[in-house]
Amino acid sequence: MPAWLNQLLPILLLLAAIAVVMRRLPKIDLGHSEEFKRRRLLNWFPLGLTYAFLYMGRYNFSANASALDAMQLVSKQEFGNIDGWGSAVYGVAFLLNGPLTDRWGGRATILLAAGGSALMNLLMGGAVRLAQDGQLGHDAAITAMTALFAGNMYFQSFGAVSIVKVNAPWFHVRERGMLGGVFGILISLGLYFAYDWSRFIARYLPMPWVFYVPALLLLGFLVLDFFLIRDTPGQAGFQDFDTADASSGDTGERMGAIEVARRMFSQRVIWIIVAIEFCSGFLRNAVMKWYLIFADKTGLKGFVSTHWGVLLCIAGILGGVFAGFISDHVFESRRGPVASVLYAGLVIGAAVVLFTLSLPVAGWTVVFMSLCVIGVHGMLSGTASMDFGGKKNAGVATGIIDGFVYLGTAAQSFLYGSILPSGDAAKDPGNWMPWPLAMLPVALVGFALATRVWNARPQRRTAAH
Repeated sequence: MPAWLNQLLPILLLLAAIAVVMRRLPKIDLGHSEEFKRRRLLNWFPLGLTYAFLYMGRYNFSANASALDAMQLVSKQEFGNIDGWGSAVYGVAFLLNGPLTDRWGGRATILLAAGGSALMNLLMGGAVRLAQDGQLGHDAAITAMTALFAGNMYFQSFGAVSIVKVNAPWFHVRERGMLGGVFGILISLGLYFAYDWSRFIARYLPMPWVFYVPALLLLGFLVLDFFLIRDTPGQAGFQDFDTADASSGDTGERMGAIEVARRMFSQRVIWIIVAIEFCSGFLRNAVMKWYLIFADKTGLKGFVSTHWGVLLCIAGILGGVFAGFISDHVFESRRGPVASVLYAGLVIGAAVVLFTLSLPVAGWTVVFMSLCVIGVHGMLSGTASMDFGGKKNAGVATGIIDGFVYLGTAAQSFLYGSILPSGDAAKDPGNWMPWPLAMLPVALVGFALATRVWNARPQRRTAAH
């Protein structure tokens, strides 16, 4: 069996098992026709795969950070700074991109995300090639990669906003928990593409192809999305319906971005959700981006680091489906209880890693932490943003919530880039104690905040007069 198929097979089997289980679950029947459900699938499935390949074009850089360091192209600290600036750009881009998505529609902005990220990845591949050939000095190469990665992250920031904006009019609030689970699955597939496919590419092709391949895939999906995706059921020839979210009953004009933000932040629950997602951004990338570097530097390579992409994918799929199922079928479509349960797992995980850094159990623990944090992210950025922003204002709502995720990501990038060991000191696992030590208080804060939104539900708007 080919190596790539050997890696892909467990994921395909898991997805098949999940599909069988989900088909046997009690259905939430809202009266949609079979024709509507088929058209909705043709809408969200290519959209979701585009989002997965956007992830590949985002995390391909961190997946190969150790290889770039070994080639003396990008050091650990330089990677931390490049990633930090890119994440900061992503985090503040919602100020512009959220309103643009609400104005232009998610279909237009997912096309912009795919096209823009494809261009930036092509240029990053070109910069790496020039640096390898000695045609670009080290400082110039780092400056170029910083600027291009920041540009990539700007276009990437349209991704989550677009997927939520498009899906909001197609899914009733009672269907969105499982949709949040699907959101987690898509993230997981993207991480598999980034961490295993791109490292596979780097082994058999020159390093620039790590950036070229995602670019080509994104261009292919740009064409597919153009023909398949529609912003609302009405644009696809079906009847629009009341989704029972924060836009329900609001028949007035779409509000401006400042008014949407003002109304959202007038709700205490939104302040808590963005704070939780700041913690999620810190923890998610503290695990995903630094574990491989830790394993490579300390020589603690094993099954987990070798199959990092597959394990992240499986963990994320299980986390997403678990979160979506218990939200809709146990907690009556509330998102807070799910986040609380998963954050408890993150607290336990960070504590275990703190005491087992030099043992194989640490690797399996960070996989479990990935399961938890992807589940939280799917529930809050992928689902709660629809609920509390409503279908009219989903772009700004998602932009605000997802923006804080990447401000948390930026914080961990700059922090870990400066405090983690380098050189010979990085070979001793004991010197990596600041890695889990910084995660533990963030996980505790996230858990405490998640318990504060246990009973939160969106408030419906009254009809405009």
